[in-house]
Amino acid sequence: MRRHSFLDQCLGELQHFVKSVVLPATNPMSATPALDMNEPELDATESKHVAGLMRVDHTGEICAQALYRGQAFVAKTHETRAHLHHAAEEEYDHLSWCETRLDDLDAKKSLLNPLWYIGSFSIGAVAGLISDKVSYGFVIETEKQVMRHLEAHLNELPTHDEKSRVILMQMYKDEQSHADEAALAGGVEFPLWAKLIMKALSKVMTTLAYRI
Repeated sequence: MRRHSFLDQCLGELQHFVKSVVLPATNPMSATPALDMNEPELDATESKHVAGLMRVDHTGEICAQALYRGQAFVAKTHETRAHLHHAAEEEYDHLSWCETRLDDLDAKKSLLNPLWYIGSFSIGAVAGLISDKVSYGFVIETEKQVMRHLEAHLNELPTHDEKSRVILMQMYKDEQSHADEAALAGGVEFPLWAKLIMKALSKVMTTLAYRI
């Protein structure tokens, strides 16, 4: 197997940034769970709120991909790198599903997505540099926080918006799987202070992404 040079890896990450942030999120590995569902009748207020929620979830998938790509970039073993790349690919599916739903709602993605991606990639790389066990621990805590956001959004969706609901429910199941796999791989429990910092950063992202 050909070993990629550092420059090759950097160009690969730049390509992934363009794919995720600049270009439309097309060709996911799995089609959206809402593919054959009818569009619900939403009034203007409901439509705006659902769009805000889906924009937050879309940005969350931007961040998750970037975190895992950053961790994989500095991973200590090929096994860890492959694991993180696979998780990032599944997050790209989620990104595509959310983007499709935003298109349905005639809503825009967050304008700050390039900043979220770059910042998340950097944070992931820092975590990955410490150790693979810390990297897996970061996956566990990230997915737990994402799941809490998804639970809140599922409760906030209009009851008749089943199209958004099935997307978020499948995303929730996948995030749970990522957390479980990271735990089995030896991820460490993060200290409370680290969890609180991650929660604060997440709050900033969700607040801004809902509006911008």
